[in-house]
Amino acid sequence: MKIYYNRKRLNHSLIFGILWLIISLLGIFIKDDPYWTDYCFLLVSFLYLGSYFYEKSNQYLTIQNGQIHKNYPFSKKINLSEIKRIKKSVGEYILQTDKTRLIVNTNFIDKKSLEDLNIELEKLNFNS
Repeated sequence: MKIYYNRKRLNHSLIFGILWLIISLLGIFIKDDPYWTDYCFLLVSFLYLGSYFYEKSNQYLTIQNGQIHKNYPFSKKINLSEIKRIKKSVGEYILQTDKTRLIVNTNFIDKKSLEDLNIELEKLNFNS
């Protein structure tokens, strides 16, 4: 099961990526001698657009085979059976095992996916 990003977060990355791309291309092609900052803006646009496409294809969390995995480079995987404590606070869930801790930012999650995540976490029979 995939836990999806909310559309607002994805659209934010896409809009800013396109905006920085337009600004950098205007700076590079309109000026006779572009500044080095125009190339930095191009890099920023590629970072935003890369972030958009990465997050769009991988989404925020994956729950499968008894594991929960945050889809970031170099992120942690936690076995659902090893979770000892779930702390729910405003805007985040903290899933703790004996050795690791995974923080899930609920502001990044689509509403339907948040309901699915809550159902999966309720199956673990923890009190928040």
